Parts: sequence; C-alpha cells; structure tokens
Amino acid sequence: MKSYALFLAALILAPVLSSAAEMRSVSVNYDDGYFYLESDAWFDVGRKAVFEVFLDWDIAGEFSSIIVEAKNVGPDGQGGMGYYIHNRGCILFFCKSTLRNGSVTSQAYEFIRAVADPESSDFELSEESWTFRDEDGGTSVHYELKMKPDFWIPPLVGPYLIKRKLRNDGGEAIDRIEQIAQERAAQHE
Repeated sequence: MKSYALFLAALILAPVLSSAAEMRSVSVNYDDGYFYLESDAWFDVGRKAVFEVFLDWDIAGEFSSIIVEAKNVGPDGQGGMGYYIHNRGCILFFCKSTLRNGSVTSQAYEFIRAVADPESSDFELSEESWTFRDEDGGTSVHYELKMKPDFWIPPLVGPYLIKRKLRNDGGEAIDRIEQIAQERAAQHE
C-alpha cells in the first residue's frame, strides 16, 4: 500500500518537478518615478501554447500570487481586446492594492502589447509587451514593462524593494506558465 501511495505522489508531482522553464535574464531599473523591467525566459513547450497562456488574462491569477482578480474584457471602442487586473502585494510593511484596466493588441504567436488606461488604472503609465520566438525546441519570451505608479511609494527604500519584488517573483510564475502551456498543448494533441 505504501509503494502505491508513493507511486501516486510521484505521478502527481511529476509535472511540477520536471519543469524546464528558465529565467534567462531580469533587469529592473528605476528612474525619475518610472520602473523599467526587461526579462527573457525560455519554456519547454511550443510557441502557440505559450502565447495562448499569456493572452488569456482570465488565468493570470493561476501563475501570480499577487493577482487577486484578472479577466479578459470585451471589445473596446475600436473592437480590440481589453484586460482588467486587480493586484494586492506587500513589500515589508507596505501593502497596496492596485488596478490596471486597458487594451491589448497582438499578432498571433508573435507579440502581445498591453497598455493601461490611466483614467481607470492606478498607474500614470503602464505599458508591457511580450515577444515570442521558437528557440531550442521550445519558446523564448522577451518581456518589457514600463510603468509609473499613480500612488505614493516610500522614498529611498520603496523603489529598491519594488525592484527586488519584481525580480524575485518571476521564477515561480514561469514554472506555472510552462505547466499550464504544457497541459493545454497536450489537450490539443
């Protein structure tokens, strides 16, 4: 009976333990109120499946612990896709909930660009983009974020702590993104 339980545990944990996702680089800079993040990650799954995970805002909460709610929003005035994200995060003693609501443009399996509307977001500026390409039998994703929060950040220590949080939280997220993409790819086979 004990060996059967170990076999089941190994079967359940295999997808988690076999993750090959790799954060290849992360750069976070702060200048005059603006945060700039750039990263490169590699996923051991095809581009189509990875692209579809990134484009599906409804599941963003499954790979980021700070997302309270995320969803795809119907077409905007120009017929494009929209998004809504409610984040809640704490850095030391400083906790904050933020909202981002904006528009998304994309070219299938090539790039995604999301721009927050400052009128309905907690950011004066939030622009992010993902570029996808085939690499080493998997998918490489280049990410860029430029944002300027429209809320108070503790001077001196705040930018440092936010930079550290942005840099450190990516590893868990890419493992989960890869797992979701692999599950989706297996369903389409």
